[in-house]
Amino acid sequence: MKSVLKPHLRSLLLIFLTSTGTAWAQDTTQVDVYKSPSCGCCGKWLEHLQQNGFQASIHEVNDIPAARKKLGMPDRLGACHTARVGDYVIEGHVSAADIQRLLKEKPKALGLAVPSMPLGSPGMETTKPVPYETLLVQTDGSTQVFAKH
Repeated sequence: MKSVLKPHLRSLLLIFLTSTGTAWAQDTTQVDVYKSPSCGCCGKWLEHLQQNGFQASIHEVNDIPAARKKLGMPDRLGACHTARVGDYVIEGHVSAADIQRLLKEKPKALGLAVPSMPLGSPGMETTKPVPYETLLVQTDGSTQVFAKH
């Protein structure tokens, strides 16, 4: 079968397809997750991130508070997993949309936290969700509301 595209158009199409594929690959954001080997909701949160364009490296640890402390997140904001995305620390069941907004706005902060494990947050889906907040955590440990869910 003979190509209906002229050689120069085929070349341009090939360049476009190649460069578009590269752009898609660069849109993937790396997240390093520190979680307990036995935590099921952490796996569901990871699935949520991956479905929203994040590439996860999983570090199974037996001492989540130690991992949290090493990354600088205050214990009072603790949840069942801690992560690092770029220069930010992510604690708990923070939504992919909140992380994407953080990376876009680039505030001067330690990161984001959803303390505890609120029902209805990503990875904690339920038929009876409860309202919860995502907190922006400053480097001094103070917080302010970043998003309400």
